[in-house]
Amino acid sequence: MTLALAPLDVLAPGRSGSWAHDGVVVVRAPGAGLRATRGARLVVTHGLTADELDESLVARVGGLVRGAREFELVLTGLVRSTVDDPLQAWTTYYRNSLAALGDGSAAFAPVHDRAAGLVRGASVLDLGSCFGFFPLRLAAAGLTVTASDLCAGTVRLLAAVAPQLGVELGTLVCDAAAVPRPDGCADTVTVLHVLEHLDPEHGEAVLAEAVRLARRRVVVAVPLEDTATTCHGHVRTFTLDGLAALADALPGRTRVSEHHGGWLVLDVG
Repeated sequence: MTLALAPLDVLAPGRSGSWAHDGVVVVRAPGAGLRATRGARLVVTHGLTADELDESLVARVGGLVRGAREFELVLTGLVRSTVDDPLQAWTTYYRNSLAALGDGSAAFAPVHDRAAGLVRGASVLDLGSCFGFFPLRLAAAGLTVTASDLCAGTVRLLAAVAPQLGVELGTLVCDAAAVPRPDGCADTVTVLHVLEHLDPEHGEAVLAEAVRLARRRVVVAVPLEDTATTCHGHVRTFTLDGLAALADALPGRTRVSEHHGGWLVLDVG
């Protein structure tokens, strides 16, 4: 029998200093280290402060959990149990993460830096945006940006936090393989660390959709892994040769390169 999982509302009211959902409990104990105990429930204790809520938690949480669902729940619990107000908690996480990505101290910073340098034109559609750190960066720089993701809760969170950060951007809930937008709707379409979450058939459909939507350029980035990182929801691995094979099947001018992962850039027309 498969247990039904309760929908996750990351902005729902909660108790001060603790958070619980679907068998995961996260409790803040000032001065405590980050540790997990498994029993009938997964109980995570921590002594994080607001200043420590940022993207670096991704690596730390990965060592505590089994699978993508636990990862999502524990990360949410760490944020929500550290700052009482839900929106303020997430705004703190976003603000700290954007600062770390901007100053280069975050592990993912080189990916965002390279992707930003590859954007062409004044409008960008980002597919599979997740938290939306990259779309926020581009929108803050003055571009017209739409962030999209299949997860309605994540898109709702991004739409709620963006005004708190003084950033204006569009959001869209959709499968990256079926985007309800016309052909050539954005100068650049970005697909950053999305394909590793999809089976090959779905991934190829996403690439085809990105080509349809882009007026000028498609930018794709993937991690180069020997083994899929399942706690982050990865189901597929890539090599540069594998990316090159994907590029060969696409129209337009393509190039494949390596920089903190693999890159496929396609210029339309």
